[in-house]
Amino acid sequence: MARERKQFPLRISPELYEIYETWAADEFRSVNAQIEAVLMDAARQARRVRRRRPSEEHPAPPPP
Repeated sequence: MARERKQFPLRISPELYEIYETWAADEFRSVNAQIEAVLMDAARQARRVRRRRPSEEHPAPPPP
């Protein structure tokens, strides 16, 4: 099942976009995925992200 994502416009300077474009290419990601990764890293460092329990990441299959 795919994660639902919130969409919104992001306005950044062309210079900053070029930085992220190059950085994303270096890591084999899209610019969008690179921005999301950087934002998630910042949220983790600020301790704003709750770690998921293993049962939340990989729920058990339903019984037969």
